[in-house]
Amino acid sequence: MSSPEPQVRATRNHATASRSRGPVVAVTGAATGVGDLLTRKLAASDEIKQVIAIDERRGGVQDATWHILDVRDPAIAERLRGADVVVHLALDLDLEGDPAARTAYNVRGTQTVLTAAAAAGVHRVVLCTSAMVYGALPDNDVPLSEDAELRATAEATGVGDLLEIERLGRRAPRAHPGLDVTVVRPAVLVGGTDTALTRYFESPRLLVVAGSRPTWQFCHVEDLVSALEYAALGRVEGEFAVGCDGWLEQEQVEELSGIRRMELPSTVALGAAARLHRIGLTPSPAGDLAYTMYPWVVSVSALHDAGWRPGWTNEQVLGALLEEVEGRHTVAGRRLGRKDATAAGAAGATVALLGTAAVVRRVRKARRRL
Repeated sequence: MSSPEPQVRATRNHATASRSRGPVVAVTGAATGVGDLLTRKLAASDEIKQVIAIDERRGGVQDATWHILDVRDPAIAERLRGADVVVHLALDLDLEGDPAARTAYNVRGTQTVLTAAAAAGVHRVVLCTSAMVYGALPDNDVPLSEDAELRATAEATGVGDLLEIERLGRRAPRAHPGLDVTVVRPAVLVGGTDTALTRYFESPRLLVVAGSRPTWQFCHVEDLVSALEYAALGRVEGEFAVGCDGWLEQEQVEELSGIRRMELPSTVALGAAARLHRIGLTPSPAGDLAYTMYPWVVSVSALHDAGWRPGWTNEQVLGALLEEVEGRHTVAGRRLGRKDATAAGAAGATVALLGTAAVVRRVRKARRRL
């Protein structure tokens, strides 16, 4: 009757030994969002020796060692001493924020973390950008290989920041021999996120630009966290994408969502998007539309070769996204209040767009009077 006890003891000893051999991983942006989820996952893992959590406020993970500071503070180098890996997730991708301030935070923060990591003797830094850096173009392969040329421009929300972060990541190993940089590029991220692409599904109609070829590949935040853990453990290196297997065509998205399309000529859609953004009525520049027009589906072969598999399908993630945005109403990337949303829902997307156009005309008239 006493034979099971040695087995239990052996399991505990193995777990302790495994944890003692594992890496010390620091996570920036650890108090919220993806950073919080990753910190929780790493803190619970027997393969991780210690988790260092860095943010401007303390998060809820009790088993992590917390340091409260801005990632742009050079003092972060001291906080990183003893870490083997840094996963840098302290990014500002707020649609409603000031673009200049957002870029200053993202670029300066990444520069500081890379320099501090090298000074502290860290072996690897993991950066998280987006598959958007490949660009959405009509001649893209479907799917794109992970080593495809990055052809995105800075015309879409935050993409300029992500391209600069990747440039810094490529340059860092040359400037700091001994420092490896891994870059993780998720597809359309879903799960507590607010982006131009998730807001697309808050509209009463799905805008489709005539002659375009939309394809949709999603990445649930749980799968991203799992891929980041793989990167932190060194199971996958270099630059790789993460997302669901395969993709959905626009017709499939419309069938699964039950949301009908509204098709517009490209000149009308792109011109209206540019004008609305220019006068400050919408947070999304016209460049965001390209990611709803052209394919940017990516292969996830590097992760597959490492033994990783997504826990979510595109259909499941789309379902989760629709549940998450239920009750929200967005037209042309702009969130509507309850009164406006009721009107938009009753009258349909065309009337809502006409109403937005009327606002544009009023703004122009007011400016002419000044």
